[in-house]
Amino acid sequence: MSGTHQATDGARRDTDGQTPDWVPDPALADASPVAAFARRASATSGRDLREYRDLWRWSVEEPNAFWTTLWEHLGMPSLPPGTPALADRSMPGARWFPGTTLNYAAEVFRDRPTDDVAVVAETETGARREVTWGELQAQAAAVAAALRARGVGVGDRVVGYLPNGVEAVVAFLATASIGAVWAVCGLDYAGAAAADRLGQLDPLVLVAATTATVGGRTIDRSAEVARLRETMPSLRTTIIVGERDARLPGAQSFDDLLTGGATAIEPVALPFDHPLWVLFSSGTTGRPKGIVHGHGGVILEHRKQMSMHLGLRAGDRLFWYTSPSWMMWNFLVGALLEGVSVVCYDGSPSHPAVDRLWELAERWRVQVLGASPGYLSACQKAGVDIGDRELDALRAVCVTGSTFPTDLHQWWMAQVPPSVQVSSCSGGTDVVSGFASSAPNLPVWAGELSAPCLGVDLCAYDAKARTVVGDVGELVVRRPLPSMPLRFWNDPDGERLRTSYFDAFPGVWRHGDWITVTGHGSVVIHGRSDATLNRRGVRMGSSDIYGPVEEIPEVTEALVVGLEEPDGGYWMPMYVTLADGVELDDDLRARIVTAIRAGVSPRHVPDEIHRAPGIPHTRTGKKLEVPVKRLLRGDDLDSILDPASVDRPDLLDWYRQQGALRRHARTEASPHPDRDR
Repeated sequence: MSGTHQATDGARRDTDGQTPDWVPDPALADASPVAAFARRASATSGRDLREYRDLWRWSVEEPNAFWTTLWEHLGMPSLPPGTPALADRSMPGARWFPGTTLNYAAEVFRDRPTDDVAVVAETETGARREVTWGELQAQAAAVAAALRARGVGVGDRVVGYLPNGVEAVVAFLATASIGAVWAVCGLDYAGAAAADRLGQLDPLVLVAATTATVGGRTIDRSAEVARLRETMPSLRTTIIVGERDARLPGAQSFDDLLTGGATAIEPVALPFDHPLWVLFSSGTTGRPKGIVHGHGGVILEHRKQMSMHLGLRAGDRLFWYTSPSWMMWNFLVGALLEGVSVVCYDGSPSHPAVDRLWELAERWRVQVLGASPGYLSACQKAGVDIGDRELDALRAVCVTGSTFPTDLHQWWMAQVPPSVQVSSCSGGTDVVSGFASSAPNLPVWAGELSAPCLGVDLCAYDAKARTVVGDVGELVVRRPLPSMPLRFWNDPDGERLRTSYFDAFPGVWRHGDWITVTGHGSVVIHGRSDATLNRRGVRMGSSDIYGPVEEIPEVTEALVVGLEEPDGGYWMPMYVTLADGVELDDDLRARIVTAIRAGVSPRHVPDEIHRAPGIPHTRTGKKLEVPVKRLLRGDDLDSILDPASVDRPDLLDWYRQQGALRRHARTEASPHPDRDR
């Protein structure tokens, strides 16, 4: 038996007596990459670090020893003699591996078997490609030569407006190899939204596609590409993936770059902190922030995550459903650093059927599948049965993007083979990596993240910066990570960076999530701390309420916010979308209230429940709780967010009107001085 669901008498109980829902097979856990690293760390440190909790504690207490040992264990380039891993522990301003040079693309192609598959790509229409390591290197080399020929050099910017396919990977690797800086938006962004992000960088080259197929519909993006070109006067060259369009005069063909160019890539040696790419925040608090990460920090963090936490080895396959607009695309591509093949899928995860991702995982024999709780919930509601699928290659299903409800987690544990670890991870675009996750040698408690990631000094703080265990607190990180932002784009004095992460607790990273660190060392994510529900002093994450409400068959989605009112009151409305043909009657309202009262807390029953025409999300699928809260409060829309960052900007005015109606009703109900005369 290679794993155990619903652990029984033989399963371990942890320090607070809680029995895990899944425990790894001891032999497989001992053969995992993280166990091998623990043995090396034990030998070099003179301490017994074979238990994950001990290894984690050492990794945060002795960062120089940990990161240096990990560097050597992963076979990274030789360090100059005496090089410290962490030369300056200041946050912000940490300095890593001074004097070290390397290049992301060089690490991707180091000692790869030329004829083995590196990238698998499939589209919604069924078109499939397999690209070997040799072919990937030749294509990246050819595009790099073309970029150089067009005057692109170290520090210049190349941007993409692309689907999740081979060309996006090639263009990025080519850009990284010459020391230029990459940024990309997926075709799920309209041209204006992409321009708000990519246009900040004054790029020299745009690599773009003109068509996208989603949900069975082919969408022409030529006009959006034309709009992008008009808003970026710095552009010298536009390179088109697919057919060129008459509306894009002077554009060149991506395929033409691949013929007659260089076949051997020539990466430029760069400092550890040389910019690799710019990722953008969701734009829910104003103009999207450009977050700059460096070559060295990303290489080290992603190799750590792939090997230590996902248990991947060279020759394995990783499939994470994502768009280039989301940091998980960057994370997916990072598997190449570990010699892992990546599966890129361009299309809807539910077309032509909701089990499409499972079909792909079976066909491409992936070892790790990454998905969102929303997708798994849709599978559950559709009654998806994966029992007949050949998933013998699958070792883990990793879930991220939003909180993973306990009941849904348990349901999926029961669906997959007992050997498969179903776990949750959480991190952020800010660090393009994870804060808490699982590992092949860790048990899993449903609805919880098994442990903080190695090297991540994560804990929960109360309002007075005291560490709390077993109670809700702010997610903080007390020591730097290599992939923390080098800076924000166009933030010369670092003020936006400091106010984003370090204002609340100087010198400590505050991420903006409410969490609980449990007595057995796991982490529970409750939702954004600035969207937390605080009813009569009892704090509750909104995600805790969504679980039982969204399990009601008639409810397709829910959103709840809490607003402090001028008279000291607290208004907590809930908005729900319903299945076709369903009305929000008294019976359904009563069942929603009962579900919250019984499943969460009687203190956190909403004051009102309204049917909404929709729930707005970021482009990466996160509910816009904080912007909706501010709209209901009456804040000006322009000061809240960029509507182009929202999947349905038409909904914003509806919520603004709901807030106006609420304020009007309160005014009418209040004593009026003239009425009392």
